[in-house]
Amino acid sequence: MTREDREFLTRLFDAAVTAADPMAALSGVLPDPPTGRTVVVGAGKGAAQMGAAFEALWDGPLEGVLVTRYGYATACRYLDVLEAAHPVPDAAGLAASEALISAVSGLGPDDLVVALVCGGGSALLPAPPAGLTLQDEADLNAALLASGAPISAMNSIRKQVSRIKGGRLAAAARPARVVSLVVSDVPGDDPAQVASGPTVPDGQGRAQALAHVRAYRIDLPQQVKRYLEEAPEDAPRPEDPAFTRDSVRVVASASISLEAAAKAAEAEGIPAVILSDAFEGEAREVGKVHAALAREIVLRNRPFRRPVVVLSGGETTVTLSGPDGRGGRNSEFLLSMALAMDGISGVAAMAADTDGIDGSEDNAGAFADGGTAARLRDMGQDPAALLMGHDAWTAFDALGDLFVPGPTGTNVNDFRAFLIR
Repeated sequence: MTREDREFLTRLFDAAVTAADPMAALSGVLPDPPTGRTVVVGAGKGAAQMGAAFEALWDGPLEGVLVTRYGYATACRYLDVLEAAHPVPDAAGLAASEALISAVSGLGPDDLVVALVCGGGSALLPAPPAGLTLQDEADLNAALLASGAPISAMNSIRKQVSRIKGGRLAAAARPARVVSLVVSDVPGDDPAQVASGPTVPDGQGRAQALAHVRAYRIDLPQQVKRYLEEAPEDAPRPEDPAFTRDSVRVVASASISLEAAAKAAEAEGIPAVILSDAFEGEAREVGKVHAALAREIVLRNRPFRRPVVVLSGGETTVTLSGPDGRGGRNSEFLLSMALAMDGISGVAAMAADTDGIDGSEDNAGAFADGGTAARLRDMGQDPAALLMGHDAWTAFDALGDLFVPGPTGTNVNDFRAFLIR
């Protein structure tokens, strides 16, 4: 891949992230100040940046608590910023959940709660119900992450095994009004799915959660499975009158960011097409689909004419089995795509998570082209074996093709682009 192509793809990623910048996302959408107190709560990888932007835009007193991933904090003047573990919850997250519940407790009808919610909040807000422990919730999260189930199914289960998710944080704030401002990282932009909807109730109950467990053959911890089967009640429902005064607004999303990237490409004279902002499924299978499309454009100049940059978003999954290597869903997608277009010249591809971290390593994703697999073989590496072992990070690290922008302060899910000049 040429340096020119790599820099072009990076500029598109930057445009996508800038479109989801908290200051831009929150400008013009803030509620009117209440006659009572304003309490801000939030959770997610970009929650601290959302809080700082809210403080800069808000005209009036405020207080509150935010929780973000370790290393993702930014200074706020009035809001307490806590850090906790992601993707598997820890004791700091448990304390943060209690702090958020405490912040909204004891409010009156003239008070306002503003919830700043973005991706990553599910793991950052552990709050196991009576009879379950933090370890049970950590084991549940590990089982969900290894299952390959779509995020909607995972969150459906999480909501039923929590004292804060599934609208319960908003219920704790009653009779105060709750305004939720959401940066969506889920396909379809359903705000009830982002961070498992701490302030947005969902229509799915325990029956649907158990159906997802069966459908995706999720190996739940026994204590969690027993709780799901025997819990005294479902998470709150949207029709509950307690939520009638509340409002919800998606202020940034993958769709908005992909459109910004497309405009950036076209400003440089490269036509852009957006396949979808809602791709789901196994990362390696989605990689094959993108590779097939790239091949068709290179070899037959269809369904899109060259030059073109093809964009997509959404959230793929990786089903783990046995001892696994280092990697994330974007790097696995890209290694699969590179193998499927092995030997095809003229394609430059990038895949990255818009929060700046793909999986548990320090990279957001990587770069690849039709020569990636051959270069790995020349180094004595087996790209197919690396893919089977979920070790895509090792592959791209060996090539020097990791993309490491650092935490971005936002999260609108995966960003994928391939360029054919």
